[in-house]
Amino acid sequence: MKDRQVRAVTRFAWPVLSIVVLVAAWQVAAFFSDPRLFPGPGRVGTTLVEAGLDGALFSNIGITLARVLASFILAMAIGTAIGIALGRILLLNRLFDPWLILFLNLPALVVIVLCYIWLGLNEAAAITAVAINKIPNVAVTLREGARALDRDLLEMADVYGIGRWRTLRHVILPQLAPYFMGAIRSGLALVWKIVLVVELLGRSSGVGFVIGAAFQVFDVSTILAYALAFAMIIQMVEIFVFQPWERRLNQWRR
Repeated sequence: MKDRQVRAVTRFAWPVLSIVVLVAAWQVAAFFSDPRLFPGPGRVGTTLVEAGLDGALFSNIGITLARVLASFILAMAIGTAIGIALGRILLLNRLFDPWLILFLNLPALVVIVLCYIWLGLNEAAAITAVAINKIPNVAVTLREGARALDRDLLEMADVYGIGRWRTLRHVILPQLAPYFMGAIRSGLALVWKIVLVVELLGRSSGVGFVIGAAFQVFDVSTILAYALAFAMIIQMVEIFVFQPWERRLNQWRR
């Protein structure tokens, strides 16, 4: 029991130490910089608190998180299905691999602008643009996972006739877990960045819109405050959701 507690404390101590070092380096860099161009953590923290008390911070972050969640779920669902299909069916992979390469290299800005032109300046266009930018990355990752499946385990499942659903649940998905978690991590990091661009270009709310408005008046403190707040939320999701989930998914390997 004590060993488990020590490991838990150690696991959280390193991220805290890393953040302390980052803040200290930030403070030193700000000391030698123009405060209007690179404010220190104290000034940014004050701006963050003021925005929180005003209610604008939580409102805009909530709106952005909703867009991130919607586009993230859509991209993961479609990208996972496409990736597994391409990894398991050679004919499909040969046919659609050029499509995948095309969408992987299509600039995000082009997709965003086209979605706004074709679908209008609305939520559907914003979420669709973000999802389209992320689907190819998920598909490529899961395709490699599907290619790396243990054929011996699949043949054994077929010999014992455990059925497609049980084979998927107990043989295929556990082996795909590392690839799925990799797609989730890279997906979340990419999605929220693209959402900010989408909000900057065509929405009237959200963190991206606020950052765009702050840019117009060169308010670096507000830009850093909102960016820091959102990054902190993503970091908490990683520590308290993704990492425990990943440890649970990988228990079968022990």
